[in-house]
Amino acid sequence: MTTEVRETERIRGWTGGSRRGDRAGHRAFPVEPASLEGFGLDEFELPGDLEATSPPEERGSGRDDVRLLVARGDGSRVGHHAFRELPQLLDPGDVLVVNTSATLSAAVDGSATGTGDTGDAVEEVVVHFSTRRSEQDWVVELRTPDGRGSTRQRTGSGIGSGAGVVRLVGGARLSLLAPVSERLWLARFSAPEPLAYLSRFGRPIRYSYTDTDRPPSAYQTVFATASATAGSAEMPSAARPFTADLVTRLVSRGVLVVPITLHTGVASVEAHEPPYAEWFEVPEVTARTVEAARRAGSRVVAVGTTAVRALESAAQGGTLRAASGWTELVVTPERGVRVVDGLLTGLHEPRASHLLMLEAIAGRPLLDASYAEALRERYLWHEFGDLHLILAR
Repeated sequence: MTTEVRETERIRGWTGGSRRGDRAGHRAFPVEPASLEGFGLDEFELPGDLEATSPPEERGSGRDDVRLLVARGDGSRVGHHAFRELPQLLDPGDVLVVNTSATLSAAVDGSATGTGDTGDAVEEVVVHFSTRRSEQDWVVELRTPDGRGSTRQRTGSGIGSGAGVVRLVGGARLSLLAPVSERLWLARFSAPEPLAYLSRFGRPIRYSYTDTDRPPSAYQTVFATASATAGSAEMPSAARPFTADLVTRLVSRGVLVVPITLHTGVASVEAHEPPYAEWFEVPEVTARTVEAARRAGSRVVAVGTTAVRALESAAQGGTLRAASGWTELVVTPERGVRVVDGLLTGLHEPRASHLLMLEAIAGRPLLDASYAEALRERYLWHEFGDLHLILAR
């Protein structure tokens, strides 16, 4: 199918602060200008101590032991809840759309050689396998080990625009074919069974705000299923707090849970680029269930920005249809959304392109109010952090 491509506007520089508040839940406050103390998403800086460095099951009693900030589009309330209360916050007949893509062990150690601006060079790298484009061709990012078990974006590399080779652990090789962007390469992978190789020699991608490597199970959601085509370079993390028990309670409540697949690429942690082409599938059963719910006046709530991207890519003339393929869609306030009425997501960094999608669903005033309250109440960011439920109606 043909998908819509929108150019992302640069998100305005967001700086600011937060003040300490108690962490008690079950409270709400009116969305009034006076309550925001002049805060706006144009002025937003994430304090380092609000970065979740470890999973909630290590900090508390389980995966679902996180908080849930609830923003309602009627403009009346931003409320604080435990994530375990989610079934009571949704109505019978509402549809939750979840991403079933499994997370790959997509980080692999290697050494890169090639011809750059300063002549032949060899350097230790960590390869992040992002997107599988064909049987052996992948989009990859080469990053520099930071000496603390994580990585940083490469600068001053000896690998220039010409072809280069990356030698990987286990004897595999990557031939760099062509740059895709300033940080990404199209590369040919020598391993005859790439997914088996990654499972054996790779580890989950992590960034410097986390405190240590963790097993692949820490990066899989309860909805994850294996795929012959590939999987996600990074976890579709909005679904991480779901447990089998919570899903059972949602279904018992009358909430419908339906799948999509979108294999996520690597995040642009430093540069905050808009997402690039990713493979998605919206099954027929999902399209029919969503359309039936819309006709009945029920809400369609996407679990994660990946689910929004898949649904909106498959929407034709305002109607959701089964579809699969590559999408380059970027959801912005100017485009708006055509299928979803709500979004369950994590808290996004300043200047992240995903914030444009949130604004398209919530509107700017409600989004300003939500993030002001998240900072005030000491919510935790990133894939192991707290969640944000936006209900447009």
